[in-house]
This record gives sequence, C-alpha cells and structure tokens, in this order.
Amino acid sequence: MLKQGLQFKLSQKLSPQQIQLMKLIQLPTQEFEQRLKQELEENPALEIKDESADDFENSQLTDSYDEYDDSGNESINTEDINIDEYLSDDEIPNYKTQANNYSSDDEERDIPFASGPSFTQHLKNQMNTYRLTEEEKTITDFLIGSIDDSGYIRRDLVDILDDLAFTENISTTEKELERLLKIVQQLDPAGVGARDLRECLLLQLRRKDEKPCINHAVDILENGFEQFVKKHYNKLLQKFHITEEELKEAIKQIERLNPKPGGSFVGNSKVTEQIVPDFTIRIVEGELELTLNSRNAPELHISNEYNNLMHGYKDSTEKSKSQREAVMFIKHKLDAAKWFIDAIKQRQQTLLLNMNAIMQHQKEYFLTGDERKLKPMILKDIADVIEMDVSTVSRVASSKYVATPYGTKLIKEFFSESMKNVQGEDVSTREIKNILETVIKEEDKKKPLTDDRLALILKEKGYPIARRTIAKYREQLDIPVARLRKIF
Repeated sequence: MLKQGLQFKLSQKLSPQQIQLMKLIQLPTQEFEQRLKQELEENPALEIKDESADDFENSQLTDSYDEYDDSGNESINTEDINIDEYLSDDEIPNYKTQANNYSSDDEERDIPFASGPSFTQHLKNQMNTYRLTEEEKTITDFLIGSIDDSGYIRRDLVDILDDLAFTENISTTEKELERLLKIVQQLDPAGVGARDLRECLLLQLRRKDEKPCINHAVDILENGFEQFVKKHYNKLLQKFHITEEELKEAIKQIERLNPKPGGSFVGNSKVTEQIVPDFTIRIVEGELELTLNSRNAPELHISNEYNNLMHGYKDSTEKSKSQREAVMFIKHKLDAAKWFIDAIKQRQQTLLLNMNAIMQHQKEYFLTGDERKLKPMILKDIADVIEMDVSTVSRVASSKYVATPYGTKLIKEFFSESMKNVQGEDVSTREIKNILETVIKEEDKKKPLTDDRLALILKEKGYPIARRTIAKYREQLDIPVARLRKIF
C-alpha cells in the first residue's frame, strides 16, 4: 500500500563556493598560478591591480550597481541571480597573477629545456638500418610501442598478437613475433625489449666479450636465477662447482648491468619537475619567520571598465532588452569576481594559519634542523589548534612544500605517530625510523642484522619496539630483510 507523507530533515551540504575554496586551498603554487591564468580569460570583469590606481572599494561597487533597474521601478540586485549558474564547473572565474609579484632579483620563472627525440622514436630510428617488409616493419613498430619507460615489454606476446589482428589487421604467429622481438632486442640501449629482469640482464651480458667471469654470470642467470636473487651463495657454489673468487667476479659483472635500460634515456629527455615552495621559513635573530610565496598572493581588483558600463546603463534614458541582458551578464561576472577575490584572501589566511601552527609545533626542529627534535604530530593536533576541520589541514599538508634552512620539505613529512620510550616520553615514529635506518647502514653487510637483533639494539637505545614493528618500519623505509642485504 502506497502512502504519502511530509518529513522534515536537516542535512549539511557544501555550497559551490565552499567546494571551490577547498579546491583552491589544495592547489600548490604552480597549479594555483595556472588556475588563475586560465580563469582570468573566463571572467573579463577581473584585472591585475594597478599600483598607481586608487584602491577599489567593494562597498562602492555594491552601491553603484545594486541601484540599477531596467524599468524605472524594479531593482536588479544580486539576490535575483542563481549563484550556481555562474559558479558551475563550466564557468568558474579565475585570475592571473601580476608581473610585479616578482622582484627584479627573483629567479627566472621560465626555464628552457632541451628537446629531442622520444625514447620510442629513438628506437624506431634504429630500425631503419634493417631490411624488413612493410608487414614486418609494422610489427616491429608495434613491439617498440609496447616498450615502457624502463625498457621492458610487460605484455604477453599472445596479447600483442590479438592487438595486431584487431588494430593493424595483421595475422601472424607467435613464432614469427618472437623472431621479430629478437631483432628489437638488438637495439640500443642494451637490454631493451626484455620481458623480465632475467632476460634484460642476459641480453646485456651476451653483448660483452667472452670471459670466464661473463660465462659464469650467464650460467648463473640462466640456471640459478632464483638462488641468485635470494642470495643463496652456498647453493650457487655447489651447483656450478666454482670457487668463491669466481662467484664474486661473476656477481660483480651482474651488478654492473643496468636493470632499467630505458631509464637513462627517458630520464634525460623528460622535463624536470620544478618544485616551487609554497612557504619559506627563515631564522631571524634566533626567531622563526614564516612567509607565503608571493605567487600565492596575486593583487587583483574589479575591472573599472565594467564598473563604467554599469554607470552608463544607469545614466541612459532608454533601456532596451539587449541592454538589460548585458547588465545581467555583467552583474554575474562582477559578483563572481568579488567572491573569488575573497576566496583568494581566505586561501592565503588558511595556508598561513595552518603552516604557522605546524611551525610552532615543530619549533625545535626548524631552529636546529635535527630530525630527532621532530615531535609526534597528527592532523588532529593542528586542526584543534587552528579550530578547523582535519580535512582542511590534510589539504594543506599533502600538496604543499616549505623552504627551510635545511632544504625544501613536503609538509606532510612533519607529521608522524607517537610512541613512548623507556622514560615514558612521547617520541616521533620518524625519529625511531631514522635510528633504525642508521643502525642498518652501519651493520656488517657480511652478517646483516635480523629483525630480532634490530629490536634488541633499539631497546638498548631506549626504544622498546616489538620485532613485527621493526619489520613494518623496515618495509616502510624500503629496506629488504637481512638475507637480501647480505654482501658476498
């Protein structure tokens, strides 16, 4: 049986302005600049502030255009406008930062990069030295296109066969594809086109001159790869009937090989990512000084031209339908511009408020640079201090960098959980990880320390930690188990 009824319900919902503000807060400096540059083109009511002009008063603007009417009796005000219509994803206004945000002694913002052929094109150019049929050339080009930045083909040949049939209308056999792959694997850099690490290393070794140590290395990779990877050296000695010295020489040859043959070429041709710190912390007369990157504080104002258009509409005696439509469009843009200017100011205040709280919490570290001075700190600690939501702190911490006297750091690196030492004091897990990393670096690589032994050493240093916690921290530091750290 169907029933109808009324129900009252309270719910919290973010307005479009709040959503856009959260997005603005999350943007790092470079993306923020791009956003402003793009959005300035979409809202002609915004201009870069001219230092020689008088400051624009928003109250004057409100007075000037809220009084305009299109009939002589009916007022046009901003309450008649649906904000969603001009704050939608299709028409969000943005701004462009002004050139005088940079002082004359600032670094160049435009960095030239050398351009060259891509890794794929580099390989295809080498194929021109081979005599191939049109079909063979199409297949080898397809194989080269399947090579990733590391230099590997990570797909099964059966899958490549299917793709060739569907996309290139070429029907061939797996045996023929294997033959053409062998040709691709002859290209430089050595090892390119391999399907796994073992094949990559073997391709490089087979290009070297024959020597006993090279032959032993090839034999080990072909017939004892699993024992080699797990560093079961005694098993290798027994299996291949070689001396310790011969095994050392063979391992030395393998260690000289490049496990990612495409990495060197791709790394040199890629545009280097430039990190622009969002904040700067300096030590001035023994005190910390925090500044926000000036590129996050554009000087913007409402276009005087648009303001003049509104005055012209007010003063005109005849108000046509097209004029009324034009003035409504202008009002949309002016309202959006005023809101966005406020949003940028709120963004600046939020960023400074968050970073200042973090700086004060980690004051000892910023004054000394000693990572052992880092205090345990979670997002809620900062959120409670600044009386904001944890999600806001997370947005600031996850994507922003700060320039310190000790280097440029990602802000989220200052956050860590806490543990208690033998004195019952709260210490940062990052401090414990640093100590663990130092202990492992200083260990005897011929007899690396097990997790049980590491737990005992840290306990002696005043950090009672279980073996499983040691294993967790070691994995987070990307440090292998003791057996894989062993050097023969």
